[in-house]
Amino acid sequence: MLSPACRYKLKCNLVKKYECVSEGVTKAGNQTFLKQIYTELCITEGGATEVIHEHEVTHIEATSMKYTKPEISFKCEDIFKTPPNRDQPIRTVLTKGVAGIGKTVSTQKFSLDWAEDKANQDIHFIFPFTFRELNVLKQKKFSLVELVQHFFTETTEAGIWIFEDLHVVFILDGLDECRPPLDFNNTQILTDVTESSSVDVLLMNLIRGNLLPSARLWITTRPAAANQIPAQWVDMVTEVRGFTDPQKEEYFRKRFRNKKQTNTIISHIQRSQSVHIMCHIPVFCWITATVLENVLKTTDRRQLPKTLTEMYIHFLVVQAKLTNVKYDGRSETDPPWSPETRKMIESLGKLAFEQLKKGNLIFYESDLTECGIDISSASVYSGVFTQVFIEERGLYQDKMFCFVHLSVQEFLAALHVHQTFTNTGVNLLSEEQTTSWPPVVIRKETKLSHFYQTAVDKAFKSPSGHLDLFLRFLLGLSLQTNQNLLQGLLIQRRNKSKTNQKTAKYVKQIIRDNSSERSINLFHCLNELKDHSLEEEIQQYLRSGSLSTDELSPAQWSALAFILLSSEKDLELFDLKKYSASEEALLKLVPVIKASNKTVLSGCDLSWRSCKAVSSVLRSSSSNL
Repeated sequence: MLSPACRYKLKCNLVKKYECVSEGVTKAGNQTFLKQIYTELCITEGGATEVIHEHEVTHIEATSMKYTKPEISFKCEDIFKTPPNRDQPIRTVLTKGVAGIGKTVSTQKFSLDWAEDKANQDIHFIFPFTFRELNVLKQKKFSLVELVQHFFTETTEAGIWIFEDLHVVFILDGLDECRPPLDFNNTQILTDVTESSSVDVLLMNLIRGNLLPSARLWITTRPAAANQIPAQWVDMVTEVRGFTDPQKEEYFRKRFRNKKQTNTIISHIQRSQSVHIMCHIPVFCWITATVLENVLKTTDRRQLPKTLTEMYIHFLVVQAKLTNVKYDGRSETDPPWSPETRKMIESLGKLAFEQLKKGNLIFYESDLTECGIDISSASVYSGVFTQVFIEERGLYQDKMFCFVHLSVQEFLAALHVHQTFTNTGVNLLSEEQTTSWPPVVIRKETKLSHFYQTAVDKAFKSPSGHLDLFLRFLLGLSLQTNQNLLQGLLIQRRNKSKTNQKTAKYVKQIIRDNSSERSINLFHCLNELKDHSLEEEIQQYLRSGSLSTDELSPAQWSALAFILLSSEKDLELFDLKKYSASEEALLKLVPVIKASNKTVLSGCDLSWRSCKAVSSVLRSSSSNL
């Protein structure tokens, strides 16, 4: 039975909950109306529920370098509209997307538009749930009606307990955060919405359609957990691709009022390929804007961070300086690190590393206890480093913690491993750890080389690629120039350039010995080490014919494109014949052509298909040609 008063009250509460957001972080920062800053994300139909066996950043990088036909995207408000190619109505939508790409914001916008009577008014009730909050209730039993009433007390007050005749949407946000994962192979069957069971059993029966088959479900997840739900229970799979290139530019033009400063930042991002690709992720755009805005106050364009490691080091330093000004009354020009902030970063680094090993992005009190952090200390950390570490509260003030983004967690984890080895000689990545330095007969640089090689081996052998970005940060931290940026936080030990050369040589040897797509991340590692020698080797392979373009895998094409995009020399004048005088090469290297100032395409046997690709580059507002 529909209660207009209950519906109205639910809408009012959803508006209150979702109309304002804080950029970058959930609680801290200046709140802004969602409708003022919301940029329509690229949501596309298609894909499968199979798990992607690669790091999310690698997935973003590979996707961004593919030249494909323009995809049909749709607005989040149309998520349940039946496409022209389908006959049956859509009950369950599974939306994939990497961490920070905008899945949660999309569900909030969907709920807000409904609550403000702007869209989907055929829906009687929308009930948004997050797995973060549901995890807290795993030890309790509810019926489906009781679970709804637990979170949405309006339904209790109205006495609503029959939903079969109503148009109801359940939003289940963050399937990847579900603990433990849902097990559809072993679960009891429920058909009565008033029968009590555990929360996971309720959810699985709701997804299967045993409970409320008339209800519609929108489930969001990171790619790694997409296969938790069997394909037969999903009617449509969509993917949030994040910002397109024009949307990235739109974001930064909204963010900065100074036109000259904005142009400088956009130009720098376009030339720093690893940064440009990461800006597909809205949260990373915020991190980048935070860093570049502050760095431009004290330095010129030539010294802006170009690698991911440099970007995250600057981000951490900026946060430390903000903390000093806000809490200690110090000046922005004072050294960023105090004994208190050093201790906090050490504790957060340990937490980041221990939870990264477990694959956790959300931490509860038990997780903190295992890492030797009590709940009160964690609250202090979240209150000081407000844009790094976040405290959230559930429905009944249960505390949950997370880092502002997975990449921040990975950076702090790498920093912790680096600090631990530098300070104590303990290699946290080694199976056989030692608490003392080796005998004098083992040279220090040999020990360092072994440390980095151990990290490379461990990350490369991981089938899921969960340590890929961690490895980039760890190798980036080996550079003396980056360690100098963290002076006061790290114990300063002079790394000999021989160590970095040995590490780069080791990485290149693994690339040569392996043709699997897992080697793609090692190209990015070389970029963090600022070693671009492989570019010349690939050119030589292509010219000699020992690595013909017909034999290149998609990953190798992506690697070649990445290397070229990192080369200022080739971006000034890009001659396609240097690599391969073929149409296939042109189509694979469109991102390079787009980023170059001049391009030579003569004598490459091009056809009408090539002309379409080139014309798309020339029409692009973000093209440098």
